[in-house]
Amino acid sequence: MKNQVLSFGEVLWDAFGDGKKAGGAPMNVARHLVQQGVNVAFASSVGMDNSGDLLVSFLQKSGLYSPLIQRDDELPTCEVTVQLDENNQATYIIPEPVSWDNIQPDSVLTQVAKQASAVVFGSLACRNTTTRDTLLNLLDETQALKVFDVNLRPPHYTLSTIETLVASANVVKMNEEEANLLIGGSSDSLRDQISEFRSKYHNQTICVTRGEHGAIVWHDHEFYESPGCPVKVGDSVGAGDAFLATFVAGLLAKHPMQMVVDKSCSVGAYVASQRGANPVYPPELLHSLAYL
Repeated sequence: MKNQVLSFGEVLWDAFGDGKKAGGAPMNVARHLVQQGVNVAFASSVGMDNSGDLLVSFLQKSGLYSPLIQRDDELPTCEVTVQLDENNQATYIIPEPVSWDNIQPDSVLTQVAKQASAVVFGSLACRNTTTRDTLLNLLDETQALKVFDVNLRPPHYTLSTIETLVASANVVKMNEEEANLLIGGSSDSLRDQISEFRSKYHNQTICVTRGEHGAIVWHDHEFYESPGCPVKVGDSVGAGDAFLATFVAGLLAKHPMQMVVDKSCSVGAYVASQRGANPVYPPELLHSLAYL
């Protein structure tokens, strides 16, 4: 059966100074998987409001709308204010509560999770109890590869929730800043810190992205590194999501890990060089991903 990925979590409007774009890390991951030819289902919730209607229309055009998109008649659709600094690094002002704080358990959602080859989930949508419990129950119901995208947005997380999600995951992906916060340890060596993290949580794969300096991955008792692809940054929004989508696609295709890490860095760098989280891949980038 063809691999299917279930991406679970937030969908929202990212409001920039010059307009707004559909966003949310799980949705971005799903859109990149679609561009890479991976069969993907996306689960979230939007409000019964104009912003929600517009998101539904957007998801329909993107091939991501299904009964897994719930409509909430009490909580609003999420609109996030995005602020870019002088280096085009993004910070986010995220309202609470919003519709994706209230993703409900559902028999169709459970069935999709059971049939999935991988489930991708992040920390933001787990900030409140209802969605977090729905996700944890789904993870208990499936034998899929469980991929946790650590996506820390202060103050929208607790360390206890992060630890619960890490312990539920086969694959953990985080950036270097998140790694420094979560791994810590007495060593200055990132490899030693990752080894310490793995000895505590026993994950199969731990991936730390390092921006223009690439990524380091621990996988099945070996380390893999990619030096990265320095580019002129358009904005950083979505680069990590593009990396993760490429990484998951490569894992499911069972390709050599060094190749997977290098390709993931390449796609992440391309997205960082563009404006917005989901630029259309140019033909040469698609050609380089033909192995997927």
